[in-house]
Amino acid sequence: MPPIESFLSPGLQFGLKNGTLTCWIICGILALLSITSWAVLLSKHLLLTRVHRANLSFLREYRESSHPLDLFQRREHHEFSSCYHIYHAASREMAWYLVGEDEPGSTFAARLQGAGRITPSQMIAVQNSMERSVAEAALRLEARMSLAATALSGAPFLGLLGTVWGLLDTFSLMGGVGGPHGFSLLAPGVATALVTTVLGLLVAIPSMVCYNFIVGRIRGMIVRMENFVSELSAGFDRTFVDHRFSEEALPSMSALGAPSMPAFASASAAPMQATAHARV
Repeated sequence: MPPIESFLSPGLQFGLKNGTLTCWIICGILALLSITSWAVLLSKHLLLTRVHRANLSFLREYRESSHPLDLFQRREHHEFSSCYHIYHAASREMAWYLVGEDEPGSTFAARLQGAGRITPSQMIAVQNSMERSVAEAALRLEARMSLAATALSGAPFLGLLGTVWGLLDTFSLMGGVGGPHGFSLLAPGVATALVTTVLGLLVAIPSMVCYNFIVGRIRGMIVRMENFVSELSAGFDRTFVDHRFSEEALPSMSALGAPSMPAFASASAAPMQATAHARV
């Protein structure tokens, strides 16, 4: 197996061979940032793949069910499906308004058949539970992504810091030696200083491509969850909501009677009337 140095360019080999303590410290920090970002991105990729497959399985069962609460009544469980958790939260809220319990018991099916319908205002509470579940699922999907973003954005600047630091050290040595010997120190010093910039870019560029890909997958999954919320809300609305309840009419102005004058208004009106009588 060829050594690792054979895969590096001659410039990187020359810079690493003449590396200073500052260069190696910054290279070590860049390596830690790279490991952190790739660990987060790879774990997030595996999580999104698992959630996507679980969502497909759950949605297939939901769309083949006889009514919207069928899976909830049969206690179907999909642990890694974000759509299932949205469905379960909404079903618990709906079951509470229909039969007075938020978990399906032994008599749940019989009680559900004899249950009536809920009002549109109660359906708003069910929709609120769906929205809360979507927000919680989005937070779980986006967890630790800020850690990867920080590592990616900080790597180029850290590499630039190492380059500037190395150039300053090189120029200080040149100024102290002078003559042709000073120029002989320029090449290894500059090469060592530029190594950190190269490594910073090598850390940031591939990870940034993967980061954007993962962010796109997360946004797409959130959109699909919101679409499922609309689908579930429509199914609940058609099956369990009674829209025949008319809103209570507002009373007319005549039914309210004449407006009463506040006490402070009547108290302030008395001096004004007295002043008017005095002028007459």
